[in-house]
Parts: sequence; C-alpha cells; structure tokens
Amino acid sequence: MRYFPKGFGGERVSPDDMKRQGWKEQGILVVDLADQRLTWPERELVKQLGVKLFGTEPREAAHV
Repeated sequence: MRYFPKGFGGERVSPDDMKRQGWKEQGILVVDLADQRLTWPERELVKQLGVKLFGTEPREAAHV
C-alpha cells in the first residue's frame, strides 16, 4: 500500500471539477471564452468583464 500526501499522486482532478470546486468553495469563476456551452451574448459579457477587470483582450481569445 502506498501513501501519498494530499495533492500528490492518486487521482487527478479534471479541469472542470477544479473550476466547479473553486466556484462553490471560494466564489472564483474561471471561464473559457471558447466554451461551446456559452451563447454569443454570454461570451461577449464574459469578454467585457475580463477587459474591464484585467485590461486588453487575450490574443488567443480574440478569434472567438
């Protein structure tokens, strides 16, 4: 039997599960502008919030 300290070894958390956990536990929202679950108006809203809070739009998301 192997013992791994918390955060080392064992099963990895999927990116979506990590985002979900961050939202539920800390109120942190991580959004990919290319997420197909978002409608065009939702993507635009997220993009506008990102620009307002952090400055110019990221280059890779400019094509969305």
